[in-house]
Formats: sequence, structure tokens, C-alpha cells
Amino acid sequence: MRIANGTCILVTDGSKMLLFRNEGDADFPRLGSLAKTEDENPSDHAQKSDGPGRMAAVAAGGRRSAYQETDFHRQEEERFARRTADMLGRRVAAREFERLIVVADPRTLGVLRDHYTPAMRKVVAAEVPKDLVRHPVAEIERILCRESALR
Repeated sequence: MRIANGTCILVTDGSKMLLFRNEGDADFPRLGSLAKTEDENPSDHAQKSDGPGRMAAVAAGGRRSAYQETDFHRQEEERFARRTADMLGRRVAAREFERLIVVADPRTLGVLRDHYTPAMRKVVAAEVPKDLVRHPVAEIERILCRESALR
């Protein structure tokens, strides 16, 4: 896999999204920024106001038992990934790009994949299950070139 000129590259995790276009050639990519979004998502404990609820002793056979806690931080990461997929869907529908490489941590990649439209599935040229969103652009270029050499 080589990164052709004009290919868009989405680099994301559950709270930050970077969208680039390769302005270089296939051998020496140069990623130009198209969009950047960062979601403020505090840690789970900062979003909770109380501990988990408890079942009455009668319902649990005489023992008190806690309900499973909701992970608010993870919920927000999944919402962010769905919003990112929606944004990509709109851009694909508007024919802003014809090839897309998606780079995301495995969990976010799974959420994105679940929300691809049929048109998006056609333009996704590759998926790279890595969290590179906090890396400098030059490092992202280098890692993607190395990834493409392995395929």
C-alpha cells in the first residue's frame, strides 16, 4: 500500500481527530491539515456524582449487590467516534475525497467501522489500528510509510 497524492488520512482516538490530505507523492507523503477536532472528555471519576446503585437485599437473595457502573468516559469516546464517522460520511457524500486511510486505536476503529456508510466503505483504502493522534505530523508520515512497506 502506498499513499497516493490526494489521499485523505484520518488519525483519531476517542477524543481527538486529525484529518490530513497527502500533498506529496506516494513515496514521500507530505500531510497537509484539513481539519482538527478535540473533545473535552474528563476522566470517568470526574464525571460521576455518586457510587453505583444497590439492589435491595430481597431481590438478591438476602445479599446486597451493586449494579454495574456506567463508564461515562468511554461512552463519550464512543459518541465522539460516531460524530467523526458522521463527519466523514458527509465529506464522502460531498465527494471531497476518493481515498481514505483510517488510523485509530483498535477500540475507536471498531466504533468507526460500525458506522461506515456504504459509500465510505468504498473509499476506505486501509485501516491502521494504532493510536498516533498525539504524534507529530512528521512522525505520523514516517510510521505510515513504514506500515505501507510492510503490506
